[in-house]
Amino acid sequence: MDLVTRAEWRARSPRGHLSPLPSARGTKLHYVGSFVSPDLAKSCSRCLDTVQGIQAYHQGTNRWTDIAYNLLVCPHGRVFEGRGARILSAANGPGLNQGHYAICALLGDRGLIQPTAAMLRGIHDAFAYLRERGAGREVRGHRDGYSTTCPGPVLYRWLQAGMPLADDTTPIPRTPSPPRWPGRYLQYRHGQPMQRGQDVTAWQRRLAQLRYTIAADGIYGATSAATTRVLQRAKGLSVDGVVGPKTWAAAW
Repeated sequence: MDLVTRAEWRARSPRGHLSPLPSARGTKLHYVGSFVSPDLAKSCSRCLDTVQGIQAYHQGTNRWTDIAYNLLVCPHGRVFEGRGARILSAANGPGLNQGHYAICALLGDRGLIQPTAAMLRGIHDAFAYLRERGAGREVRGHRDGYSTTCPGPVLYRWLQAGMPLADDTTPIPRTPSPPRWPGRYLQYRHGQPMQRGQDVTAWQRRLAQLRYTIAADGIYGATSAATTRVLQRAKGLSVDGVVGPKTWAAAW
């Protein structure tokens, strides 16, 4: 694991006493949740600045003792020491910090929203690091037990899928031009029959090639629509979860 200690990222001292937590049932995954610049993936020096900014916000605006998370993971797969192991976090919500430690992925709900393969491996490393130091085997998202969208749809689906890893050296498959739009709008409407077919399968496979966490089952349901909205947001399209000609072309 590529651990960046508090001294290495020049963390401020805690504003007071940090409560110990020798063991917990498991660990919950978070994301930053606001805008994160895509430039973060270009240089890890930007990651250091981002972690410093999170600590300054938590200690300043929130008036917390220290940065809320035990560990943070950047797009380059480096694991930043927050409060560290065996310390009570301040991230999971009132009354929930005793049960789980907290890991934050440096992803936002806008800008940088898609985890890299290196980040996913870093998250695996962070979970393992805390398990070796008192965390149980439970793996949860912040939204489990607390009213929030954190850690976002992409990371949460990845957790639900069992945290699969991809080879960082495998390029994202691309074609010089998109295949022809199949001619029908793919959309999900609650309470109505779900669309099925080869066009749905083709769309899901393309999303999977782009490293979105989705199964190519040929059924356009709630997960397909949510994943489509993530892609639309990333591409600057109207975010409605409907695959029309513009959204179809944008995936290629």
